[in-house]
Amino acid sequence: MAKEDETVHYSGTEGGWGSVRGIVETGLRTRPTPGVLNTLRRQNKVKGFMCVSCAWTKPAEPLSFEFCENGAKATLWELTTRRCTPEFFADHTVSELKGWKDYDLEQQGRLTHPMRYDSVSDKYVPCAWEEAFAAIGAELKKLDPRSTVFYSSGRASLETSYLYALFARLYGHNNLPDSSNMCHETTSVALKKLIGSPVGTCVLADFDLCDAIFFFGQNTGSNSPRLLHPLQEAVKRGVKIVTFNPIKEKGLEVFKNPQSPVEMLTPKATPISTLYLQVKAGGDIAAITGLIKHVLAAEEKKWAEEKLHVLDVDFIEQHTAGFAAMKAQADATSWEEIEHESGLARADLEEAAQIYVEAPRSIAMFGMGLTQHVHGFENLAALTNLWLLKGNVGRDGAGISPVRGHSNVQGQRTVGIAEKPELVPLDKLAEQFGFAPPRDEGFNTVKACEKILSEEVKAFIGLGGNFVRAIPEREMIEEAWTRLRLTVQIATKLNRSHLINGEVAYLLPCLGRSETDKQATGSQAVTMEDSLSCIHGSLGKNKPASKDLKSEIAIVASIAKATLPPNPKVKWDEWTGDYAKVRDLIAETYPEQFHDFNARVFTPGGFYRGNSARERVWKTEGGKAHFSVPKTLRAIAFDDAPERYRLMTLRSNDQFNTTIYGYSDRLRGIEGTRDVLLMNPEDIAAAGLTKGQIVGLKSDAGDGVDRQVGGLTVTPFLLPRGCLGAYYPEMNPLIPLWYHDEESKTPAAKGVPVRIVV
Repeated sequence: MAKEDETVHYSGTEGGWGSVRGIVETGLRTRPTPGVLNTLRRQNKVKGFMCVSCAWTKPAEPLSFEFCENGAKATLWELTTRRCTPEFFADHTVSELKGWKDYDLEQQGRLTHPMRYDSVSDKYVPCAWEEAFAAIGAELKKLDPRSTVFYSSGRASLETSYLYALFARLYGHNNLPDSSNMCHETTSVALKKLIGSPVGTCVLADFDLCDAIFFFGQNTGSNSPRLLHPLQEAVKRGVKIVTFNPIKEKGLEVFKNPQSPVEMLTPKATPISTLYLQVKAGGDIAAITGLIKHVLAAEEKKWAEEKLHVLDVDFIEQHTAGFAAMKAQADATSWEEIEHESGLARADLEEAAQIYVEAPRSIAMFGMGLTQHVHGFENLAALTNLWLLKGNVGRDGAGISPVRGHSNVQGQRTVGIAEKPELVPLDKLAEQFGFAPPRDEGFNTVKACEKILSEEVKAFIGLGGNFVRAIPEREMIEEAWTRLRLTVQIATKLNRSHLINGEVAYLLPCLGRSETDKQATGSQAVTMEDSLSCIHGSLGKNKPASKDLKSEIAIVASIAKATLPPNPKVKWDEWTGDYAKVRDLIAETYPEQFHDFNARVFTPGGFYRGNSARERVWKTEGGKAHFSVPKTLRAIAFDDAPERYRLMTLRSNDQFNTTIYGYSDRLRGIEGTRDVLLMNPEDIAAAGLTKGQIVGLKSDAGDGVDRQVGGLTVTPFLLPRGCLGAYYPEMNPLIPLWYHDEESKTPAAKGVPVRIVV
């Protein structure tokens, strides 16, 4: 491994003055409204405003400032004084805007008026809301409902998501892909099959009780910095943190708390990871198998010498199935195979495993470094095996905890955004609303894209997000997109997806979560679910960016009214006027989880909707938690070969998903550009390249399709040999649509086969 001084890197800490500076710089660029400081003061607090950034939980006893650098940037981004008006669209054709960078598009500010695409002038032109709703409804009435797609990003509220899913089913389809399909769908599929719950099993109190925390493929510093506060407290009380990640991410190395005067005014900071192992991209199954081998060996030694167990043998006997087969596979796997596939030394893996052995209670946390692989399911199966060995599922201070991205991406699934009919109480919906819900499986993101390419999909409605920019196979999809009959985008700001239009296209601007949502019965609150399954209320208090904005609920309800025949049990106007009535509907559909919903909206710390696996009730085939035998040691689906690399797509410190706040990836030491190719210095030398050289990447998927991205600056970085790093979404054109997790269909963006083009 190369030395740090040979690479681009950041010598500071996560947090500290760097985070303050990052917030200030974003504020200078966005020029926020005067109310932003009060919004930040209320952010993530009871009866306050819930952050639109990551889904990390909101504590019952918040800090003075319960927001992180990313959360502050998201709020500044929403509360900008910049406005993207009809005059802007009158000055620029859509063809011209397609040549702008993502950052420059969003820097135009908040959308202010409903707009219709005019193909003759190639411009967006203003239209009345009533005109837009009538035209969209007329188009949808002409189409087979199964030829339409209703996509949602992960920030729409529970109330909006519930009505959006209801609209889709009343209309006649289950084509409800969402942003989870692109990131954590592997979690939902794997955990559901293995432990009976599609989400993590931890609650916030577990972090006060655990003895060890293991991270796999997650960048806390860039993606969920508020998590660093409980991690810092855990470290201070002696918790050991072990991290497996191909890249050294600063947030899991060292943290300086911006809310601590002592740390801000002195060199004091908190080291986070006790042990940090740079596993090869796609090598986690092998690494975890190594941990399992050591735990099993420790069990044998402990029993032989002391007649005591390392394993939780009672838990294994009473609550699990498949242990013997899993053990046999681990025993038969050689350390030579494990070291080769993981890129890690046996001694390092045994050191990490011994921490797990000695910890009475352990938490496993993971991100897209595990889920976005062809064998992502096997990644999570291996991790579940390890956690079941010591009974670390279903007890206080322990559990499996995926770290989710979008603020309500988990909650949308909870209230019906799902293409799989078996995940939704369709019989209950039929009873509530007097209709026959469709029972056929709908389209996830990959299937929707396949159907767009085959021209079987005729219409796309986007509830937020930047779908075309976020998906694989972007060039093919963009070309096919123009053959859609109808495209509708509900959004707060202009992005790339709004410039790729069907024959009939509308851009509908909505309120932001931080803004006052005033309806017939007064100001409305909305709710969302965090990644620890707690439900929180959010109340916006800022003046809307434009008097012409409508709420997401009002827009969804109005399109539905214009599309569907009257139904006395479906009361769009009443629901738009009073969101509490929507919460009553949710409680009726999901009584076990949402009983007394309205009474619990502003529960400090949120109200917990429950988790069967946490109670050791295994809603699986056979009624037990499942050990499994991974069918491979590598999560990628291709062999290593000369000049073939494993590309990992990355997010910078200055972005949230496809939203680019700026060009400062401070935590990696990269400034002023996103057109970089991160590469081990030894790989640079072996390839005959030089630092600063401009190169391209070419897909090496072997299907004959020419996929390339050029203009990348070779940048030395501490990566495992054979692994490359470059930014998402810029690298999406290199990912084939068919290259996804075998079980969940999540795009495999963390292990893409590529070659360097000079």
